[in-house]
Amino acid sequence: MDIRSKGLVKPHSSLFALLARVLDFSAVLLGVVVTALFFKGSVTQDYLVAALGSVVCLQLAAEFAEIYRSWRSETIWAEAKQVSLCWSASFIFALAVGSMTHLEDTLFSWPQFAQWYLLTLVCLLSWRLLARFLLQRARDKGHNTRSVAIAGNGALAIEVAHRLENCTWGGYVIKGFYDDRQGIKGELEDVDLTVRDAHGVQRVQNFAGEFSDLIASARRGEIDKVYLTLPMRAEKRIKWLIKELSASTVSVYLIPDVFMFDLLHARTVNLNGVPAIGVVGEPNRGTMSILKRMEDVILAGLILALISGPMLCIAAAVKLTSSGPIFFRQTRYGLDGKPFKVWKFRTMTVCEDNSAQIKQAQKNDARITPLGGFLRRTSLDELPQFINVLEGNMSIVGPRPHAVAHNEMYREQISGYMLRHKIKPGITGWAQINGLRGETDTLDKMERRVEYDLHYIRNWSVLWDIKIIFLTIFKGFIGKNAF
Repeated sequence: MDIRSKGLVKPHSSLFALLARVLDFSAVLLGVVVTALFFKGSVTQDYLVAALGSVVCLQLAAEFAEIYRSWRSETIWAEAKQVSLCWSASFIFALAVGSMTHLEDTLFSWPQFAQWYLLTLVCLLSWRLLARFLLQRARDKGHNTRSVAIAGNGALAIEVAHRLENCTWGGYVIKGFYDDRQGIKGELEDVDLTVRDAHGVQRVQNFAGEFSDLIASARRGEIDKVYLTLPMRAEKRIKWLIKELSASTVSVYLIPDVFMFDLLHARTVNLNGVPAIGVVGEPNRGTMSILKRMEDVILAGLILALISGPMLCIAAAVKLTSSGPIFFRQTRYGLDGKPFKVWKFRTMTVCEDNSAQIKQAQKNDARITPLGGFLRRTSLDELPQFINVLEGNMSIVGPRPHAVAHNEMYREQISGYMLRHKIKPGITGWAQINGLRGETDTLDKMERRVEYDLHYIRNWSVLWDIKIIFLTIFKGFIGKNAF
């Protein structure tokens, strides 16, 4: 094997980790110095004390987030997210301490602290982006690469291969698939697998050999990493292969075949020393839940301030055009399947709640008042649900809450239906702006709605929420299926 392909970073990982810490310290110091010179014309002792304190906070946060580990197999966005969270937490703590001291009149006054925060964040991310660029250039030329092999076959093996193939910045050179089962060579001939190396894009020799060939290559030092993609039932083969590979220095990774399940925010956890895989995870918990809640409170407050006038007009119209209460409160399932009362303007002559049989509104439904029909078609009857958002029972964006009777019916008929309740229900959602609103008179319609809801939960982000809210304004309120 060409000595150039051996790792250049890993043998000196401790030195590179130390260098990364020094660069982070320099980034914080540079941010303080530039801010001091821009606003004060000189760097005083107070600024240096603030820089030292924030560096200590950053290093403590970095230990918890492990930002000085290898990011070879992960995207720059994943690394940038962790670094940004670490610096933000450190800065907030330093800002809180500084605001209680005399430093509040210097570095921690507006807009000085904002400039320091942003400038430091740009420096922290910039040197990492530059390092990624230089490492990728070196790997494209055959330096600092990793030779990897995949043990097994089938969908999981092919999925791992394509993930490695798409990880263009990682410098992975795939030797191919290894398996000792009969017929495996023929099964892999149609797999379109390519890798990028110093000579450009080349096709991989898909079937590289049997397990005996894999073990021999590993012992000769020709392979750096082995990914085991055997099915769960192949316990004996897995144990035997791991034992044989332990006679070499190759790194072995066991890829569990969890793709057979409907994954929802799957992640690994440490159960008192025992690794466990959460097949159904908990989205929007921890930091993400705080971010989601801040988004809801700020936007709901602004929206309620804007629509308070129209809501008063609608309330008066509901009261004057039909007998009964202005608002209709019905029991729905919320976060973790816990019941809550949803607010709506009354649009019917009846107020059904939590009955064993609740008939969905249909076209030309006699129960709907003339004004109620207009409110339902335009979704104006749902404006009071912003009160639910401020109460904390709902979110602005999320899966629409269904009546209790409908939940109990569909949870038995649609796989993964109750996973919609892993987050708070929303006033609007990904399903609604894609035309899946109103009556769900067939199982197929509800299955499609659930599919869109789960897709949203798996890929949630603040930017996506803003996009959904924006699209709701133009095509989410009015729909042909809303009666």
